Amino acid sequence: MSSKHAPPPLPEPLRVPVADSHTHLDMQDGTVEEGLGRAASVGVTTVVQVGCDLKGSRWAAETAAAYENVHAAVALHPNEAPRIVHGDPDGWSRQGARVGGGEAALDDALAEIDRLAALPQVRAVGETGLDYFRTGPEGMAAQERSFRAHVEIAKRHGKALVIHDREAHADVLRILAEEGAPERTVFHCYSGDAEMAEVCAAAGYFMSFAGNVTFKNAQPLRDALTIAPLELVLIETDAPFLTPAPYRGRPNAPYLIPVTLRAMADVRGIGEDAMAEAISANTARAFGY
Repeated sequence: MSSKHAPPPLPEPLRVPVADSHTHLDMQDGTVEEGLGRAASVGVTTVVQVGCDLKGSRWAAETAAAYENVHAAVALHPNEAPRIVHGDPDGWSRQGARVGGGEAALDDALAEIDRLAALPQVRAVGETGLDYFRTGPEGMAAQERSFRAHVEIAKRHGKALVIHDREAHADVLRILAEEGAPERTVFHCYSGDAEMAEVCAAAGYFMSFAGNVTFKNAQPLRDALTIAPLELVLIETDAPFLTPAPYRGRPNAPYLIPVTLRAMADVRGIGEDAMAEAISANTARAFGY
């Protein structure tokens, strides 16, 4: 395997254990045991496994039931909702037929998410929200209907809400205000600027930063990180995506959390132990474990 595609090396372990607040173990190479073992060896002792469709959400719930240090989040990804309704080829899932099932099919899928959200090992409903990058205007109504339903499900079950917000900041914030956000709301892979971080902070929303905060062109994210109250900051891999520099483009996994955490500590001007202690406490509070 060329070094360009090889998994990055294990980083120096953290002294204070932390959680990866958003990962997709089912999309990563190797077994769950291997992934969790590598992560634990560098101080990443807990992960939140996130589902993006019915199959992935069921798998997340099953995996969290089997492993004490895995918690589940279940949802229909914003790009999945239009696929279910219209057979949108740009939906999250790329398997199966391209024939949409209409509103009834979306209702059925949401009912299954509702069932899964009641399980004790499921700590969050998400990732849900809006994605205007991959879904055009024809998919917006299905996305919004799905998003509002997920907000209601999270509140009814007392679970955290995990937001996917891509090029849709104003509408995501508007819908959260209209619906009334759950007590614990997490902006996964925070992508707003410092001004939006002030809005999120005022509302008490958690902001979770991923490996892209290390990218050269990501100064707006670093500016947001300096604004975000430390008690509302989380960390994630979104693995296998968003591998931090200097490994950008190579496979991401929970064991790379220390690389991003050290960069975040530098941005904040605090020690890595202080950063890790805050993130560890924040993640437990956000996901209620």
